[in-house]
Amino acid sequence: MSQVLDRVEGVPAHDRLPDTVRIASINVNGIRAAARNGMPDWLAAADVDVMALQEVRATADQLAEALPGWEIVNSEAAAKGRAGVAIATRAPVTSVRTQLGTDALDSAGRWIEADVPLGDRTLTVVSAYVPTGEAGTVKQDHKWAFLDAMDARMRELGGADALALIMGDLNVGHRELDIRNWRGNVKKSGFLPRERAYFDRFFGDADAAVTGVDGSTGTGLGWVDVGRRFHGEVDGPYTWWSSRGKAFDNDTGWRIDYHVATPALAERVRDYWIGRAPSWDTRWSDHAPVVVDYAI
Repeated sequence: MSQVLDRVEGVPAHDRLPDTVRIASINVNGIRAAARNGMPDWLAAADVDVMALQEVRATADQLAEALPGWEIVNSEAAAKGRAGVAIATRAPVTSVRTQLGTDALDSAGRWIEADVPLGDRTLTVVSAYVPTGEAGTVKQDHKWAFLDAMDARMRELGGADALALIMGDLNVGHRELDIRNWRGNVKKSGFLPRERAYFDRFFGDADAAVTGVDGSTGTGLGWVDVGRRFHGEVDGPYTWWSSRGKAFDNDTGWRIDYHVATPALAERVRDYWIGRAPSWDTRWSDHAPVVVDYAI
């Protein structure tokens, strides 16, 4: 590991395993601000090959200026300065899709798929940015519609031998382990039982009957929550912290940024880490990158 890796905040000082591709999911909270505040140094040290970006709030030209040297595909929101997702790679992708469902969903800048060469196989990478929602409002209706469309698309992308990876700020803490203050959030968007039930189905055994935390029943999709499988039954590790109080300093966070992999890809996981900054004032986003090494 080069010395620069030991100096850059939020990058662990351990060697990258050979014959792996390093893939990161990052809600950048505005790519131009992130680029000004330290993201390029972090990227150089982290040695990332593929990135799924959310909340970029930028045009394709602005993304290219912020991330020179990267091949970038993006889906910009119709509402300027809002949302926006992108996938950045070191080599060109072979195809790109931004269709998730209705015109309203497809123009929101919240879903993009790209096919990336991975050895002798092709990996489908998705950058997803699920709406925040607000319980009992139209905003939550938009979130339900997105989660319904996401569920349908995951059923199409999944499969026993498929290599597919959905990454992003999914704005739902699946389990009590995923939110430090879960008791205070059970009636708030992000931890509503109905939201969590979607994730029960996403991660339930494929084709098996699944009873969600809200009591609903459905069929499991068989996808894998890479972070939970890697870390086991522990709190977090968290990826986002509120700006209120000293949430970051006290690690009172939420785990809402995910790598969601098909079983065949999940078997290729070799390492997983959160690029949490060492202090509040050294962050370049309010989210921490989620970085995973997959065997080629």
